[in-house]
Amino acid sequence: MNRRIFLMASTSAALAQTPSQRVTLGLIGAGGRGRSVMRELKRDPDLKVHAVCDVYEPNLERGLSEAGPGTKLYRNYKQLLDDPDIDAVLIATPEHWHHRMTLDAIAAGKDVYVEKPLCRTPEEGKDLVEAQRKSDRIVQVGMQRRSYKLYQEARDLRREGRVGTVRMVRSYWLNSRSEARDRKFEGPIDWEQWQGPAPKAEKDPLRFFNWRHIADYAGGIVTDQGAHIYDAIHMIMDAGYPSAVNASACKGHIKGVDDPESVVVIAEYPQDFLAVFTINYAAMLYPSRSDQLNAYDGDRARLDLGREFLRIYDREDPEKTAFAKEQPGGFGQATTDHVMNFLKCVRTREAPTAPIEKGFQAALILQLANISLREGRKVGWDADKMEAV
Repeated sequence: MNRRIFLMASTSAALAQTPSQRVTLGLIGAGGRGRSVMRELKRDPDLKVHAVCDVYEPNLERGLSEAGPGTKLYRNYKQLLDDPDIDAVLIATPEHWHHRMTLDAIAAGKDVYVEKPLCRTPEEGKDLVEAQRKSDRIVQVGMQRRSYKLYQEARDLRREGRVGTVRMVRSYWLNSRSEARDRKFEGPIDWEQWQGPAPKAEKDPLRFFNWRHIADYAGGIVTDQGAHIYDAIHMIMDAGYPSAVNASACKGHIKGVDDPESVVVIAEYPQDFLAVFTINYAAMLYPSRSDQLNAYDGDRARLDLGREFLRIYDREDPEKTAFAKEQPGGFGQATTDHVMNFLKCVRTREAPTAPIEKGFQAALILQLANISLREGRKVGWDADKMEAV
């Protein structure tokens, strides 16, 4: 009898020391992207969506519907952060809210998955990096290329010297956009709360549905897409902060929005290489597979990396493919792997695949590019002082 009691007590103590696998999530921003990432997170059977928050009623209703029965609703994100039953939050709001919400989530003791771009300005990025360093919180930035096995293989091949010394990386992103999205509000919106830290403006559906292209809320299409591209370049080249950035652009042609459709960004790095990103949303529309080519020009070979393929062309025979690998639909799997990495890190407290500093480094390139466009000059970066020069 005594032995049985001892064994039962020992087993209970062991179970008490085993960390729970259940993670309860709060979604802040239930628009299309927020609901999409939430669906990926819900693939984990031990993930429970506990609450959804949005200031636009139609998005709140859609988010609650997809989260499932019993999900709490909030119309103010601070009330969601005060909920003691929430372990982690997914922040999928417009870009101008990322900085404040992430800081508040860290302060509230929540782990954070925040969509890219991480922030709007270098000052915001510095704040976020410092706040996370002082905490014990897990912060994963939604840059799924870091979880894409095809891109990881490209990094390994570069590290092994397969392409030799790389002094330049060339990349492009092409699309077609001739006008702003013309939509009407489908239900109530708390306009003052949606604007938040942005300059005050009259309630306007054009601003709400096109926020990515308006400077009060975001860094434009060059930032929205360029953060993905530069993060992948940083991963593959084992690079971090730039030494300087320069940019040029055509004037914008879309009525009602601020950002130009055609931009060239050149980033210089202390490792002595250039990363050139060209985005042109005034181009013909390419099939998805044929867009977003990244060419790593080495002195031994050229490595081409697309959405679904990896190829190497040796200098001895540059018209013949020396190495080829395909991964159809790889971005979808990369997104799943990325959110699962976040949940793993929430449970184990390991560092995530796309930590906050990597998120800042990617966004920073485009922030400096926008400064360059406004001021007509090259913009340097002091990595020690963490400020533009």
